[in-house]
Amino acid sequence: MKGLIKGLGVTLKTMTQKKVTYAYPDVPLQMPDRFRGIQHFEPDKCIVCNMCAKVCPTECITLTGKPNPDPDKKGKIIDTYDINFEICILCDLCTEVCPTEAIVMTNHFELSAYSRDELFKDMKWLTDNNTLVRKENNSALPKGGAKKDV
Repeated sequence: MKGLIKGLGVTLKTMTQKKVTYAYPDVPLQMPDRFRGIQHFEPDKCIVCNMCAKVCPTECITLTGKPNPDPDKKGKIIDTYDINFEICILCDLCTEVCPTEAIVMTNHFELSAYSRDELFKDMKWLTDNNTLVRKENNSALPKGGAKKDV
């Protein structure tokens, strides 16, 4: 009997508290500044050093480059940059090792899909993913590149 009264007391106490549910699809969630979401990629900054692919613990990043066709310029130009979000753990290591900050994390987190093939994102998709970029990375984007949807 004592346990029943205790349980009813907890129930009555929580009934008077403010509700903590969200109208999520209609009202976007406010994520913290340091939230690790989906990456944004800028191919113009990439020097094809492959550091992001080497440091990735799940080996979900594929990066290829080709020699620069301009004989006056040294180095490589990026050919493909793909991330398999089926196995990506959003650990932020790829952004930490990038020497040119070509890849940055965003607050964008919605990756739900009906097919696993849709979780394989290419360079074009990652470049267009420039909404909800973190505050400290707004300076890394080109002018007019980031929208402040928060």
